[in-house]
Amino acid sequence: MNMIEQPRNFTTELAVIGSGIAGFAASVFAVNRKIATALAGNSGAVAYTTGYLDLLGRLDGIATAVTDPWEGLLHLRQTQPKHPLGRIAVADLRAGFDEFTSFLGSGGIAYSRAGDRNVTALTPAGTLKQTLCVPATMAAGPRAFAARAACVIVDFEGLKGFSSREVVANLGGRWPGLAAQRIGFPDMARGEVYPEVMARALEVPATRERLATALQGVAGPARVIGLPAILGVHRPDRVHADLERLTGLEIFEIPTMPPSVPGVRLRELLEQALPKRGVTLIPQQKVTGLGFDGDGATLDLRDSYGPIRIRARAVILATGRFLSGGLEAHPDRIAEPLLDLPVTQPAGRADWYRERYTDVRGHPLHRAGIEVDAESRPLGRDGRPCSERLFAAGVIVAHQDWIRSRSGAGIAIATAYQAVGAAERYLRGSSGGLAATPSLNRQVVVPGE
Repeated sequence: MNMIEQPRNFTTELAVIGSGIAGFAASVFAVNRKIATALAGNSGAVAYTTGYLDLLGRLDGIATAVTDPWEGLLHLRQTQPKHPLGRIAVADLRAGFDEFTSFLGSGGIAYSRAGDRNVTALTPAGTLKQTLCVPATMAAGPRAFAARAACVIVDFEGLKGFSSREVVANLGGRWPGLAAQRIGFPDMARGEVYPEVMARALEVPATRERLATALQGVAGPARVIGLPAILGVHRPDRVHADLERLTGLEIFEIPTMPPSVPGVRLRELLEQALPKRGVTLIPQQKVTGLGFDGDGATLDLRDSYGPIRIRARAVILATGRFLSGGLEAHPDRIAEPLLDLPVTQPAGRADWYRERYTDVRGHPLHRAGIEVDAESRPLGRDGRPCSERLFAAGVIVAHQDWIRSRSGAGIAIATAYQAVGAAERYLRGSSGGLAATPSLNRQVVVPGE
């Protein structure tokens, strides 16, 4: 006998689809405004991030990196007026970064404030990049580089994807006081070791003590140590401070190749902190259906227990691009799979890429995305908002190549800030005020539990 599975039903004010930086930031901004929120969708590319929060690091047609992102935004507005960052007020950009990093800091991952200039940060390969905000565990690296302080970069036996010798080879000419050392990680001296396993091990005080002894043994006259990003997953600030106390040295992390511990930290912090603030979190599950009617929107998805249905009065689409499934590449076109929204894209597949992979102009494919209006509402084929209840945030929005411009986090945070503001205006305007948070909205739905 066939049994019809009954969906579990949730009711909320705002549903956010997508659990990347844009989706998480939108949820943070929403709960800070006391909007009852549900967050669902794939986890996106959070685990692939370095932990740096870029605003704008490169501009088209300019060979040098952007050191003043705010001045760079003025150039961006003049040359690329449709770029998402060019359509958002500077005050909102600053406010969004400050609010998001403050939330992270309250969860044990402190960040530098968004300043007037970019920070010169280290990459896993020992090259340099411009970014706006760095985790506190990484902040000593840019300071040491700026001062050209004597520093030892340490890697570990069995660790792949991070080499202290590579960092020194690439940076030594610009940082004369740099040296490389390799040591064994406590209790993991044989075979391959993995950053996330090492990070969780360092949450144990005894492991930190043994590592501190090993670091003191290779520091020599240097007072600064650079490590791969392994200083704990939960509350890394505490691990970092304790290791500095034990060694008497200044210590900083360098991101490793993705998926990296800094990305895992962000994902786990947000997945743990948001439900405590009242967000209904349905992680790692793809939304398969989204429909609108006169009263709201219905989202359909399922987990190992069966179907789930969310009723919301407004929706933020933050599904990302190709890696996260927000856009799909087909033989003849690029499509938005959830609502079949029109996608701004090159005329034909032959126009997706330029002839040379390293073309300084980048590839047209990487600017594909959906169009939005001034209130962050996705536009339909008639050029009008497809629903007054639907808003969009993140790199699914067209007219930007976030990889080349080093602006992924900036686009995610800024557009999420703008979308939540627009959604709040809609919710207040359509009802005369936001409804109280429903009791069903204070939980996390975890598959298999």
